[in-house]
Amino acid sequence: MKFSVLSRGDKNSNEIRSKIKNYLSEFDMEYCDEEPEIVISVGGDGTFLEAFHNYNHRLDKTAFMGIHTGHLGFYADWTPDEVEKLIIDVARTPFQVVEYPLLELIIRLKNGGEEGQYLALNECTIKTSEGSVVLDVDIKGEHFETFRGDGLCISTPSGSTAYNKALGGAIIHPSLESIQIAEMASINNRVFRTIGSPLILPSHHTCLLKPTSDKSFLITVDHYTHTYKEVKSIQCRVAREKVRFARFRPFPFWKRVRDSFVADDKE
Repeated sequence: MKFSVLSRGDKNSNEIRSKIKNYLSEFDMEYCDEEPEIVISVGGDGTFLEAFHNYNHRLDKTAFMGIHTGHLGFYADWTPDEVEKLIIDVARTPFQVVEYPLLELIIRLKNGGEEGQYLALNECTIKTSEGSVVLDVDIKGEHFETFRGDGLCISTPSGSTAYNKALGGAIIHPSLESIQIAEMASINNRVFRTIGSPLILPSHHTCLLKPTSDKSFLITVDHYTHTYKEVKSIQCRVAREKVRFARFRPFPFWKRVRDSFVADDKE
């Protein structure tokens, strides 16, 4: 089996990367950065997101797993003191594949330029440096509202615990194929009105965002930022592709949420 290991770059993470690479090679596994069947990230959630984007062109062939070397990583369920056990499991045990839904983002331009197509594991955000964001929001081909405010965050279920949660969005179990739209400081008064609540859309519903002016938009896809001008529309929906996680032991979603956000002083 071909494998690759991505490190956050600090000393501890680099040492763990070297250890994994050397030991798995001794088990006759092939190190391959181009076409790995399994990718191991060593660091935090940012490192995991980087690994995902490095290989999002081969999601049907590559599975991901993570070791956290700092604070508890939401995607990384292995700790540095478990590396030897992990190495044995990867080398000798067939892994279970768990699939999570992704967000597909398509940005179309007024001038007919090349459209931007992206996949997000966590979320995308839409902002501008030129005052308030004003977007006509269409859902399933029908006008829903005109949003005015600081911006919008469109998240996946697995990303619902990230920026979306900070905006007051719901935490969604990743077995539900959906996306969530959360507002950033919407303007609501006698003239302007938005729904004011996060929206959860199923996989067969598409959201189309249409700017009402020719502002320059800052669009983030996970932790990557892209600048677009003369945007005609931004299409958001559940992607056909899914991210594949390599599991060698149970990693329950709600336990992960509890460990990440709920302190239990009784233990």
